[in-house]
Amino acid sequence: MAPREQMILLRDDPPLPTQMWVLAPQLWEDLLTEYGFRVEAIELFPHPDESASVIQQLIRARRLPNRPARVSSRPRSTRAPAAHAAVGVGAILLSERGILLGRHSRGTLELPGGSVEAGETFEDAVIRELAEESGLVARRGDVRLLGTLVDHVEGVLRITVGALVHAWQGQPATQPEESVGDWAWYPLDQLPDGLFVCSAQILTSWRPSLPIDHPPAHFTTFAPAE
Repeated sequence: MAPREQMILLRDDPPLPTQMWVLAPQLWEDLLTEYGFRVEAIELFPHPDESASVIQQLIRARRLPNRPARVSSRPRSTRAPAAHAAVGVGAILLSERGILLGRHSRGTLELPGGSVEAGETFEDAVIRELAEESGLVARRGDVRLLGTLVDHVEGVLRITVGALVHAWQGQPATQPEESVGDWAWYPLDQLPDGLFVCSAQILTSWRPSLPIDHPPAHFTTFAPAE
């Protein structure tokens, strides 16, 4: 970053030219943190003349003792990246009666699932969506992630994580204000027409021999836990 010349105005002395680097408060904090300081406060003091562009910064920071060596990181900019992807999960529940599917208000039949919310793991999203949509209760140890499916829908990158739920409690039932209901079990050799594309992709990634047609998607299997 190149410096710019700035005139410092002193009370009784002539203006003092100096080379200055003008950094935003967040960048100052990032740099100080990187070099072992803890920023306690940053105060901005605008020039009394509202037309002046000069703003003084007062930064109070304290050097941390015995700081362990760590590699720093920071975002490219303060602006959020442009949204271009949708991330969701779909859960396979297999009982002696078959696969659990529900009917969406738009007519498709689909696995329990939905969008991943901020702060959730994929397992947490599966458990939450399963409870919200069908009333079934599962635990983290009951969920095994299968892998990720990636396809494109009208310019949006769609990422779907399939999961196999080994055990659950309760009976599936339509939940108030949910868009998917009328839950039923379908034998694997009698799957219905009109499956939701994401559900179809998850089912064939789980069992490629299933005779289900759907748009192609790239599937990456999750490595088993060591």
